[in-house]
Amino acid sequence: MEYRIEHDSMGEVQVPADKYWGAQTQRSHENFPIGVGIEVMPREITHAFGILKKAAAMANHTLRPEKMTQEKLDAIGAACDQVISGELNDHFPLVVWQTGSGTQSNMNANEVIANRGNQIAGKKLLHPNDDINMSQSSNDTFPTAMHIAAVLAIEDRVMPAIDTLVATFLRLEEENQGVVTSGRTHLQDATPIAFSQEISGWRASLEKDRRLLELALPELKKLALGGTAVGTGLNAPKGFDIAVAQAVSQLTSKAFVTQENKFHALTSKDELVFAHGALKALAADLMKIANDVRWLASGPRNGLGEIFIPENEPGSSIMPGKVNPTQCEALTMVAVQVMGNDAAIGFAASQGNFQLNVFMPVLIYNFLQSARLLAEAMISFNDRCACGIRANREKMRRNLHDSLMLVTALNPYIGYENAAKTAKKAYKENISLKQACVELGFLTPERFDEVFHPEQMV
Repeated sequence: MEYRIEHDSMGEVQVPADKYWGAQTQRSHENFPIGVGIEVMPREITHAFGILKKAAAMANHTLRPEKMTQEKLDAIGAACDQVISGELNDHFPLVVWQTGSGTQSNMNANEVIANRGNQIAGKKLLHPNDDINMSQSSNDTFPTAMHIAAVLAIEDRVMPAIDTLVATFLRLEEENQGVVTSGRTHLQDATPIAFSQEISGWRASLEKDRRLLELALPELKKLALGGTAVGTGLNAPKGFDIAVAQAVSQLTSKAFVTQENKFHALTSKDELVFAHGALKALAADLMKIANDVRWLASGPRNGLGEIFIPENEPGSSIMPGKVNPTQCEALTMVAVQVMGNDAAIGFAASQGNFQLNVFMPVLIYNFLQSARLLAEAMISFNDRCACGIRANREKMRRNLHDSLMLVTALNPYIGYENAAKTAKKAYKENISLKQACVELGFLTPERFDEVFHPEQMV
């Protein structure tokens, strides 16, 4: 491999000749051999750095045109566009397990954009610190990148996935109007429910989770940029924070604003904790939905067997013909991961000391993993399972009429205690509710038929 010599305040460093990063990135690459090539800084953060560095250059050009010239802005903008597109991903090698402020990832962005910008300009035009990092600090850029990445992940990935699954459930509700099945509470038989009503509960849970995410977005759209090192805004021109938030909004088509208290913005991560709480709520509901689906599809002969789901692949290496609810299992595993991530995020957010939180990389790594997994798992579950759900109407009807909890319909006519006696006799003697009720003398056969209509109990 060929190398070139780069330098920083600590001296000279050898850097791979084909990479745009510089000395500080190289030092981090060598000093933190933890999860190399696997647990790299999320690409959503790399993308967000491209956005914020371009926005910072735009704001600096407006406020400091003598320092951020049009020529510099053009070169920075062109390099940032390549960062945003992912074209330069190979030049961002740093791992999550680095400094807790994300300083080295900020410098990675500064060095790559400066070196690529110089190449575009055809001359030594840009300096990583003086130009790309102008009016900024790692301490306000990394929190800003976190918020940009979180907003994009929620609005552009998680919410559309929710909407897709909600639309499928709406269709299934319409298709299953009038289908009545046995309700279940405590994993025991309960009073009847329409299958469409059961599906509506799944749908409403997802719609509620979406609204909870919407509540989190306004706070996530407040940016730390402009606070610089400790929140005072040292070395940033007056109005930079407002101008750069406007530039980020222009580049993303989302309404970002400056955080009014930069001291809070640098040290507290409560907005991300709150937003991930909504992601955890979504995970909890998806866990419930996936478990409902696999219980209802259990069998095919010795389980509930009340619904059919798509058969996607063989389920066993030893049992021929076995098919398992694999999409449900994948979705529930994702839910478990998100719940674990929530604990890590809570611990990380509690580690704000004085003017800075120093657990930011692990926090955003877990946050973005949750958002990415939830979005992808919902689409996979929708396309390969939910879209193909069909009611086994005959099995539902049979289970419904076998349920002893239909006796609840008799309460107004024979009273709770007599209804309980009827159910217990029917269960003990393995006879129908009608036979038990008549034999106990509570109702005549004709009166029983007159008042007992399971399908009307929903």
